[in-house]
Amino acid sequence: MTLKDALAQLESLGHEKVRAQNKKHGAGDHQFGVRLGDIRKLAAKFKTNQPLAIALWDTGNIDARLLAILLLKPQNLSRDEMDRMVRSVDFVQVADWLNANVVKNHPDKESLRQSWMQDDDPWAARAGWSLTSERIAKRPDGLDLPALLDRIEAEMGNAASEVQWTMNFCLAGIGIHFPKLRKRALAIGERLGIYRDYPVSKGCTSPFAPLWINEMVRRQS
Repeated sequence: MTLKDALAQLESLGHEKVRAQNKKHGAGDHQFGVRLGDIRKLAAKFKTNQPLAIALWDTGNIDARLLAILLLKPQNLSRDEMDRMVRSVDFVQVADWLNANVVKNHPDKESLRQSWMQDDDPWAARAGWSLTSERIAKRPDGLDLPALLDRIEAEMGNAASEVQWTMNFCLAGIGIHFPKLRKRALAIGERLGIYRDYPVSKGCTSPFAPLWINEMVRRQS
């Protein structure tokens, strides 16, 4: 499978409605508008292919990058390559797929997390907070949770939108998983008010931290 062939297949699967939806969420024009399910089918067909994945990523095309993410082997990326990929993102869907499928499986993710948590680049910071959210839920030992709440309280209100989202995951995660810190997490969420009026579909949980925390705690009881 050549890069030219892969791009041709992606282009043939493009939809105007998907392109419009992507643009509504901040994407530029460098896209075909392929449905995510179709990208997954292509990835299953192509299978892991590191050279093709890198070539797809380097095009900057949104759909090519989403496909590249599913073709990569995280362990075959150096720490510097991983860092460069995270910083080159320019669309939320790509960032979230990269974080979920590659960054979270990279062998240097903890050292990258610590570095990105201090970074001014919004995409690096988003990745750092995403990894921290994972640790809060799965491996919290060694994390200073009260200090994280201090940072969230001080920084989240003025953070870039790309960073706010994953900071909010950390805030909710602390409130959900740590009863002794729940009252403070709820208070921070109420005071900041971020995502209070966020539209959600019927049956979905609001990302507004107090509602999210209380709903997940209710489900656990």
